[in-house]
Amino acid sequence: MHPIFLYIHLMILYIPPMILHIMPSSTMKIAPVFSLLHLLLLLLLLLLPLLASCVEQQVYIVYFGQHSGEKTLNEIEANHHSYLISVKKSEEEAKASLVYSYKNSINGFAAVLAPDEASKLSELEEVVSVIRSLPRKYSLQTTRSWEFVGLEEGEQLHNFVKKDDLLFKSRYGQGVIVGLLDSGVWPESKSFSDKGMGPIPKSWKGICQSDQAFNSSHCNKKLIGARYYLKGYEKYYGSLNTSLDYRSPRDRDGHGTHTASTVGGRRVKNVSALGGFARGTASGGAPLVHLAIYKACWAIPGQEKVDGNTCFAEDMLAAIDDAIADGVNVLSISIVTDEPTFYTHDGIAIGALHAIKKEIVVACSAGNNGPAQSTLSNPAPWIITVGASSVDRAFIAPLVLGNGREFEGQTVTPYKLKERMYPLAYAAQVVAPNVPKNYIAGQCLPNSLSPKKAKGKIVLCLRGNGTRIGKGMEVKRAGGVGFILGNVPATGAEVVVDAHVLPATAVDSDTAIKILKYINSSIRPTAYINSARTVLHRQPAPFMAAFTSRGPNTITPNILKPDITAPGLNILAAWSEASSPTKLSSDHRVVKYNILSGTSMSCPHVGAAAALLKAIHPTWSSAAIRSALITSAGLRNNMKELITDETGNPANSFQYGSGHLRPTKAADPGLVYDATYSDYLLFLCSNGVKNLDPSFKCPKESPSTNNLNYPSLAISKLNGTVTVKRTVTNVGGGKSVYFSRVKPPMGFSVKVSPSILFFKHVGQKKSFTIRVKAENEAEIEGSMGKNEYSFGWYTWTDGVHIVRSPMAVSLA
Repeated sequence: MHPIFLYIHLMILYIPPMILHIMPSSTMKIAPVFSLLHLLLLLLLLLLPLLASCVEQQVYIVYFGQHSGEKTLNEIEANHHSYLISVKKSEEEAKASLVYSYKNSINGFAAVLAPDEASKLSELEEVVSVIRSLPRKYSLQTTRSWEFVGLEEGEQLHNFVKKDDLLFKSRYGQGVIVGLLDSGVWPESKSFSDKGMGPIPKSWKGICQSDQAFNSSHCNKKLIGARYYLKGYEKYYGSLNTSLDYRSPRDRDGHGTHTASTVGGRRVKNVSALGGFARGTASGGAPLVHLAIYKACWAIPGQEKVDGNTCFAEDMLAAIDDAIADGVNVLSISIVTDEPTFYTHDGIAIGALHAIKKEIVVACSAGNNGPAQSTLSNPAPWIITVGASSVDRAFIAPLVLGNGREFEGQTVTPYKLKERMYPLAYAAQVVAPNVPKNYIAGQCLPNSLSPKKAKGKIVLCLRGNGTRIGKGMEVKRAGGVGFILGNVPATGAEVVVDAHVLPATAVDSDTAIKILKYINSSIRPTAYINSARTVLHRQPAPFMAAFTSRGPNTITPNILKPDITAPGLNILAAWSEASSPTKLSSDHRVVKYNILSGTSMSCPHVGAAAALLKAIHPTWSSAAIRSALITSAGLRNNMKELITDETGNPANSFQYGSGHLRPTKAADPGLVYDATYSDYLLFLCSNGVKNLDPSFKCPKESPSTNNLNYPSLAISKLNGTVTVKRTVTNVGGGKSVYFSRVKPPMGFSVKVSPSILFFKHVGQKKSFTIRVKAENEAEIEGSMGKNEYSFGWYTWTDGVHIVRSPMAVSLA
């Protein structure tokens, strides 16, 4: 306990008894008591400044931007220490306050500071930003998802390989290093075997960090490095409870193992989840890449793991700084912030910018806060921001009602009912007496159901508040024999499957309404849940998941985000054997592979695709790889129709960006929109950031943010006419001619000039302008209103390549 708190604790314990002890009778004078109270009050007043300083001190990140000169690592740390000495009372206090000194690529430090100390440092000209540290929650395959996005799979990988196949051309990602920021890894999984792997690249400079239940022998030619970052977490929560998480790179959660195996897991035959679901050969998208694990996310004390882990900005920044120095080629980061901030105050954005200087491709999740608009995370233009969509696989568990009607549901629970009809009830009908009879009553929240009313019944629970897994757990607690998880209109047709703890099935919103009508119209409603089976080639697929976060970009509206969508609904991948499939402490099942949903699952799909492109095109910049992925994405589902959202309506670019991932098309995109680290610094100049890199000076007049050479176009609050410039680089062949095509956003005219581009050789660059004008503002306002976006496309094609860029435009 801090001495100040101890002192106050002693006063609280002993002063009142002292007062009572000396308290005179009612007939005696009371002046001595007042004097003692005055003394106590004076002591408290004197202690208040010290108490306030103690309570308010927390970790801040002080960010200077890029390193200047050729200073040694010791000189850099000494420089950081000097800033702390300037605001602390002594050298000892300054040294004790330092949490991290970022000295590889990122210039800055994390330290425990009082608000006034942080404020003083923020006023210094050389300081780019001072970021108050807060814990960040993160949301959290068989081969099916990879086959679905167009990568060749199955036995032909070894027997009948096509010479133009992306996996063959990329040598399955051999020689590429992918770093993952997450919750660690379960190294014993067969997905991380190094049998047949090539040598560790000579460029690798990382380490295998040993600690609790993890040592250097757990690294191999597949898992070539592993580190963990805990200092920020422990400054906030205190010492890690090692019964909740491993003090090492080992994964007690499962999320990190899942994402790592999705990127680069080896091919493992006869894999399934929970006793037979999604049976097949498991594989990451780039099965021969080398993986480097950076554990920066941890269990939250006092909470179930299913409620999410937490990641601190200072820990993530330290991880990215090390990853850059270690020599990774791609970073896959399935972590989001609940409240995105400007780039120089966002730890992931800062780290990713420094990674881009080394041409490291960075892919990040868009977030799981859909279907509301403007919920997107990781919006920086130097990051590939990934949404989530479905694959063409379902886990069908039909539901039969007492009236003979049968409805399709989905689940991956291994538990089965005996073959007979069971009483059926809506959760709101079987709640405990103290639960208010409102919409919350139907959501099976913890301790809401009455065991007397729910026992022996199948219970219909609606999505909304609480976790999906938790609803099933509540039905089981109350004695229910099974449950139906019903979507609400906001989640529409998106059916997320879970490893429930009792027989269960999940249904879409239309089906949930029909079941509820049956319950309300029947005297004795009954139902039966059939066992589930895996079904392939479902239609339509893909469709957008309801949970995927949406644009527009709230930080820089003139950058269209997300960039792309990839499989993120019901994805199977490797799992930690220290975590149950539900991540509930009361669930003691152990599985080697598990099925999860989220943009955390879609992000590593794009990370793997980027690794394959890096293997084929090692000299391409990170921007070129991002451009290739974006401009080659697909817009149509397996019914040859436009991709829809969870309600069945056409989706748009604020949901899927440019469309659905097609890595094979990205390998030969024809043209790319390239950009350099300096281009991003110029973009930041346009946003008022002037001193990020000592070697770069902002021009007197910075260009519009619209003119960043991005492979998509967003124009927010258009007033009149806007003309933007873009430059494309020929990567598709020698002499070629590209023609422009435009599908303008409704109500706007779009002119591309010149409309034809002639290229003489590979690597040649050509520039063009795009003029966007509102044709009839009154008509546009009448049909869609101000600040509402309209969507379109502009495309370059040479008859072989189609280079498509999405557009989003709104009126002022």
